[in-house]
Amino acid sequence: MTRIEIEKALSGGDPRSLGRAGEIAELVLKNPRRLAALFECLFSDDEIVRMRGSDALEKVCRRRPDLLVPFTERLLVEVSKIDQPSVQWHLAQILAEVPLEGNERRRAIAILRRNLLRYDDWIVTNLTLEALANFVRKSARMRPSFCRLLEEHAHSRHKSVAKRAGNLLAEFGCGEKAGRP
Repeated sequence: MTRIEIEKALSGGDPRSLGRAGEIAELVLKNPRRLAALFECLFSDDEIVRMRGSDALEKVCRRRPDLLVPFTERLLVEVSKIDQPSVQWHLAQILAEVPLEGNERRRAIAILRRNLLRYDDWIVTNLTLEALANFVRKSARMRPSFCRLLEEHAHSRHKSVAKRAGNLLAEFGCGEKAGRP
């Protein structure tokens, strides 16, 4: 399938549904040469195509994160600038899975932290906190600042955000329960 064919497959229908995103992800997993065409759908003029394209890309990444390594720079530069919450929540999931080296990792964390300030979308916040938690699990150095971030979100007006922050606070031993003042 070409980009145009993939874009057509991802367009139309109920904008709240994922449409054929799962089918497209499977297609790419069976034939990774189609990944570039899928990736280009993130820059479609159609908001629905961008959302479904990012969902399909995240599904690919979940099973084969190595396939996205050649796209790391574009994820960090171009995709991070797409001002659409549904793209950014999928980007958070992708950044948590794709193999990143030192500076790439620092840039990814900066993007995730920026998105917490930039979007008041409960899904962006939940998935971004979880992505940051994945980075903290690999680097204890980040724990103190992450704990402070979690404490801020533990009182979110979004119940799911407050619950996730509370669960992560407990997992990382943050807050008063862990003997912190």
